[in-house]
Amino acid sequence: MPIAPDGLTVVPLSGIPSVRPGDDLAQLIADAIRSGKLKLAESDILVVAQKVVSKAEGATVRLGDVIPGDEALAVAETVQKDPRLVEVILSESRRIVRSVPGILITETRHGLICANAGVDASNSLAEGIVVLLPRDPDSSAARIRSGIDERTGTKIGIIVSDTFNRPWRNGSINVAIGTAGFDPLDDQRGASDDAGHTLRVTIVSVADEVASAAQLVMGEAGGVPAALVRGLKFTRSDSGSGSLLRDPGRDLFR
Repeated sequence: MPIAPDGLTVVPLSGIPSVRPGDDLAQLIADAIRSGKLKLAESDILVVAQKVVSKAEGATVRLGDVIPGDEALAVAETVQKDPRLVEVILSESRRIVRSVPGILITETRHGLICANAGVDASNSLAEGIVVLLPRDPDSSAARIRSGIDERTGTKIGIIVSDTFNRPWRNGSINVAIGTAGFDPLDDQRGASDDAGHTLRVTIVSVADEVASAAQLVMGEAGGVPAALVRGLKFTRSDSGSGSLLRDPGRDLFR
Protein backbone atom coordinates (compact mmCIF):
# COMPACT_ATOMS: atom_id res chain seq x y z
CA MET A 1 0.00 0.00 0.00
CA PRO A 2 1.55 3.34 -0.96
CA ILE A 3 2.08 5.62 2.03
CA ALA A 4 1.88 8.89 0.08
CA PRO A 5 0.33 8.04 -3.31
CA ASP A 6 -0.10 11.65 -4.43
CA GLY A 7 2.98 13.16 -2.82
CA LEU A 8 3.56 15.03 0.43
CA THR A 9 3.13 18.62 1.53
CA VAL A 10 4.99 19.91 4.58
CA VAL A 11 3.63 23.14 6.06
CA PRO A 12 5.58 25.03 8.75
CA LEU A 13 3.51 26.45 11.62
CA SER A 14 4.95 29.88 12.30
CA GLY A 15 3.68 32.37 14.86
CA ILE A 16 3.90 30.08 17.89
CA PRO A 17 5.25 32.28 20.71
CA SER A 18 8.07 31.34 23.04
CA VAL A 19 6.71 28.56 25.22
CA ARG A 20 6.84 28.80 29.02
CA PRO A 21 6.06 26.23 31.72
CA GLY A 22 2.31 25.77 32.12
CA ASP A 23 1.42 27.06 28.66
CA ASP A 24 -1.44 25.32 26.85
CA LEU A 25 0.58 24.03 23.90
CA ALA A 26 -2.47 22.67 22.05
CA GLN A 27 -4.06 26.13 22.23
CA LEU A 28 -0.90 27.82 20.93
CA ILE A 29 -0.75 25.37 18.03
CA ALA A 30 -4.47 25.75 17.28
CA ASP A 31 -4.01 29.53 17.23
CA ALA A 32 -1.12 29.17 14.75
CA ILE A 33 -3.24 26.89 12.54
CA ARG A 34 -6.06 29.42 12.56
CA SER A 35 -3.82 32.44 11.92
CA GLY A 36 -2.20 30.54 9.04
CA LYS A 37 -5.69 29.97 7.57
CA LEU A 38 -5.11 26.22 7.50
CA LYS A 39 -7.96 23.71 7.54
CA LEU A 40 -6.99 20.43 9.15
CA ALA A 41 -7.74 17.05 7.57
CA GLU A 42 -7.75 13.73 9.40
CA SER A 43 -4.93 12.56 7.14
CA ASP A 44 -2.64 15.27 8.59
CA ILE A 45 0.17 14.52 11.00
CA LEU A 46 1.38 17.33 13.25
CA VAL A 47 5.06 17.17 14.20
CA VAL A 48 5.94 19.09 17.37
CA ALA A 49 9.49 19.68 18.56
CA GLN A 50 10.28 18.02 21.87
CA LYS A 51 11.78 21.22 23.23
CA VAL A 52 8.49 23.13 23.31
CA VAL A 53 6.65 20.11 24.71
CA SER A 54 9.18 19.84 27.53
CA LYS A 55 9.05 23.57 28.26
CA ALA A 56 5.25 23.57 28.46
CA GLU A 57 5.38 20.58 30.82
CA GLY A 58 8.05 22.17 33.01
CA ALA A 59 10.63 19.48 32.22
CA THR A 60 13.59 21.74 33.02
CA VAL A 61 16.36 21.82 35.61
CA ARG A 62 18.41 24.74 36.93
CA LEU A 63 22.01 23.56 37.11
CA GLY A 64 22.65 25.87 40.06
CA ASP A 65 20.30 23.67 42.11
CA VAL A 66 22.12 20.42 41.25
CA ILE A 67 24.66 18.76 43.56
CA PRO A 68 26.65 16.09 41.66
CA GLY A 69 27.21 12.72 43.30
CA ASP A 70 30.32 10.55 43.20
CA GLU A 71 29.35 8.77 39.96
CA ALA A 72 28.62 12.05 38.21
CA LEU A 73 31.96 13.48 39.36
CA ALA A 74 33.82 10.43 38.01
CA VAL A 75 31.97 10.39 34.68
CA ALA A 76 32.36 14.16 34.31
CA GLU A 77 36.12 13.77 34.59
CA THR A 78 36.08 11.20 31.78
CA VAL A 79 33.78 13.10 29.41
CA GLN A 80 35.04 16.56 30.40
CA LYS A 81 31.58 17.98 31.05
CA ASP A 82 30.06 20.02 33.88
CA PRO A 83 29.50 17.54 36.76
CA ARG A 84 26.10 19.13 37.45
CA LEU A 85 25.04 18.46 33.85
CA VAL A 86 26.32 14.88 34.13
CA GLU A 87 24.28 14.40 37.31
CA VAL A 88 21.14 15.47 35.45
CA ILE A 89 21.99 13.19 32.52
CA LEU A 90 22.51 10.19 34.82
CA SER A 91 19.22 10.88 36.59
CA GLU A 92 17.49 10.65 33.20
CA SER A 93 19.28 7.43 32.18
CA ARG A 94 19.02 3.70 32.68
CA ARG A 95 22.65 3.13 31.79
CA ILE A 96 25.71 4.61 30.12
CA VAL A 97 26.28 3.22 26.63
CA ARG A 98 29.51 5.07 25.80
CA SER A 99 31.61 7.71 27.55
CA VAL A 100 34.70 9.30 26.03
CA PRO A 101 36.06 12.86 26.17
CA GLY A 102 33.35 15.17 24.87
CA ILE A 103 30.72 12.44 24.38
CA LEU A 104 28.28 10.79 26.78
CA ILE A 105 25.76 8.42 25.20
CA THR A 106 23.13 6.82 27.41
CA GLU A 107 19.95 4.80 27.30
CA THR A 108 17.20 7.04 28.62
CA ARG A 109 14.49 5.83 30.98
CA HIS A 110 12.25 5.73 27.89
CA GLY A 111 14.63 3.25 26.20
CA LEU A 112 16.04 5.76 23.70
CA ILE A 113 19.78 5.67 22.90
CA CYS A 114 21.06 9.21 22.50
CA ALA A 115 23.68 11.75 23.52
CA ASN A 116 23.30 13.22 27.01
CA ALA A 117 19.96 11.44 27.58
CA GLY A 118 18.41 14.16 25.46
CA VAL A 119 19.29 16.82 28.08
CA ASP A 120 19.95 20.06 26.22
CA ALA A 121 20.82 23.67 27.01
CA SER A 122 20.08 25.06 23.54
CA ASN A 123 16.92 27.15 23.18
CA SER A 124 16.34 26.84 26.93
CA LEU A 125 14.48 29.32 29.11
CA ALA A 126 17.59 31.05 30.46
CA GLU A 127 21.33 30.63 31.00
CA GLY A 128 22.04 27.74 33.36
CA ILE A 129 18.74 25.95 32.67
CA VAL A 130 18.67 22.65 30.78
CA VAL A 131 15.65 21.04 29.13
CA LEU A 132 14.86 17.36 29.65
CA LEU A 133 12.89 14.98 27.46
CA PRO A 134 9.19 14.77 28.34
CA ARG A 135 8.45 12.26 31.09
CA ASP A 136 6.14 10.27 28.77
CA PRO A 137 6.31 11.48 25.13
CA ASP A 138 3.40 9.28 24.04
CA SER A 139 1.17 10.81 26.71
CA SER A 140 2.36 14.25 25.65
CA ALA A 141 1.41 13.49 22.04
CA ALA A 142 -1.99 12.15 23.13
CA ARG A 143 -2.73 15.31 25.15
CA ILE A 144 -1.83 17.54 22.22
CA ARG A 145 -4.03 15.42 19.93
CA SER A 146 -6.95 15.67 22.33
CA GLY A 147 -6.47 19.42 22.68
CA ILE A 148 -6.33 19.96 18.92
CA ASP A 149 -9.47 17.83 18.48
CA GLU A 150 -11.33 19.88 21.10
CA ARG A 151 -10.44 23.14 19.36
CA THR A 152 -10.78 22.10 15.71
CA GLY A 153 -13.03 19.03 15.69
CA THR A 154 -10.39 17.09 13.74
CA LYS A 155 -8.54 13.99 14.93
CA ILE A 156 -5.07 14.17 13.41
CA GLY A 157 -1.90 12.21 14.05
CA ILE A 158 0.74 13.67 16.38
CA ILE A 159 4.50 13.20 16.58
CA VAL A 160 6.75 14.56 19.32
CA SER A 161 10.14 14.75 17.64
CA ASP A 162 13.76 15.23 18.65
CA THR A 163 17.03 15.48 16.77
CA PHE A 164 19.37 12.49 17.14
CA ASN A 165 22.75 11.58 15.72
CA ARG A 166 23.17 8.13 14.20
CA PRO A 167 25.87 5.44 14.34
CA TRP A 168 28.08 5.30 11.25
CA ARG A 169 26.50 8.38 9.68
CA ASN A 170 27.50 12.03 9.96
CA GLY A 171 24.78 14.58 10.59
CA SER A 172 21.72 14.58 12.83
CA ILE A 173 18.20 13.67 11.84
CA ASN A 174 14.76 14.25 13.34
CA VAL A 175 13.07 11.17 14.82
CA ALA A 176 9.80 10.43 16.59
CA ILE A 177 10.08 9.94 20.36
CA GLY A 178 6.32 10.04 20.94
CA THR A 179 3.29 9.38 18.74
CA ALA A 180 -0.51 9.42 18.96
CA GLY A 181 -3.32 8.63 16.54
CA PHE A 182 -1.50 6.46 14.01
CA ASP A 183 0.68 3.36 13.72
CA PRO A 184 4.30 4.55 13.62
CA LEU A 185 5.34 1.50 11.60
CA ASP A 186 4.15 0.31 8.19
CA ASP A 187 4.57 -3.47 8.20
CA GLN A 188 4.90 -4.51 4.57
CA ARG A 189 5.79 -8.14 5.24
CA GLY A 190 3.71 -10.44 3.07
CA ALA A 191 3.22 -7.84 0.34
CA SER A 192 4.94 -8.10 -3.04
CA ASP A 193 7.67 -5.93 -4.51
CA ASP A 194 7.60 -4.71 -8.13
CA ALA A 195 9.13 -7.98 -9.30
CA GLY A 196 6.49 -10.06 -7.55
CA HIS A 197 8.78 -11.23 -4.72
CA THR A 198 7.24 -11.53 -1.28
CA LEU A 199 8.59 -8.99 1.23
CA ARG A 200 9.76 -10.83 4.34
CA VAL A 201 11.48 -8.24 6.53
CA THR A 202 10.34 -4.81 5.28
CA ILE A 203 8.92 -2.65 8.08
CA VAL A 204 9.02 1.09 7.37
CA SER A 205 9.37 3.61 10.21
CA VAL A 206 6.71 6.01 8.98
CA ALA A 207 6.94 8.15 12.12
CA ASP A 208 10.68 8.77 11.76
CA GLU A 209 10.33 9.53 8.04
CA VAL A 210 7.57 12.06 8.75
CA ALA A 211 9.58 13.65 11.58
CA SER A 212 12.57 13.99 9.28
CA ALA A 213 10.47 15.58 6.52
CA ALA A 214 9.07 18.08 9.01
CA GLN A 215 12.55 19.06 10.19
CA LEU A 216 13.31 20.45 6.74
CA VAL A 217 10.88 23.31 7.44
CA MET A 218 11.23 23.48 11.23
CA GLY A 219 15.01 23.73 11.46
CA GLU A 220 17.00 24.14 14.68
CA ALA A 221 16.40 27.89 14.92
CA GLY A 222 13.94 30.42 13.58
CA GLY A 223 10.98 29.90 15.89
CA VAL A 224 9.13 27.17 13.95
CA PRO A 225 8.57 24.38 16.51
CA ALA A 226 5.85 22.52 14.61
CA ALA A 227 4.84 21.48 11.10
CA LEU A 228 1.93 19.76 9.37
CA VAL A 229 2.70 16.86 7.05
CA ARG A 230 -0.11 16.19 4.57
CA GLY A 231 -0.80 13.48 2.00
CA LEU A 232 -0.04 10.34 4.00
CA LYS A 233 -2.09 7.19 3.94
CA PHE A 234 -1.59 5.72 7.39
CA THR A 235 -3.19 3.26 9.79
CA ARG A 236 -5.11 4.68 12.76
CA SER A 237 -3.77 3.44 16.07
CA ASP A 238 -3.33 4.47 19.69
CA SER A 239 -0.36 2.14 20.14
CA GLY A 240 2.20 4.87 20.75
CA SER A 241 5.88 4.83 19.83
CA GLY A 242 7.01 1.74 21.74
CA SER A 243 7.12 -0.37 18.59
CA LEU A 244 9.91 1.88 17.24
CA LEU A 245 12.31 0.59 19.91
CA ARG A 246 14.16 -2.55 18.90
CA ASP A 247 13.94 -5.46 21.33
CA PRO A 248 17.34 -5.66 23.10
CA GLY A 249 17.40 -9.39 22.39
CA ARG A 250 17.35 -8.65 18.66
CA ASP A 251 19.74 -5.70 18.76
CA LEU A 252 23.15 -6.80 17.48
CA PHE A 253 24.81 -3.47 18.28
CA ARG A 254 24.25 -3.13 22.03
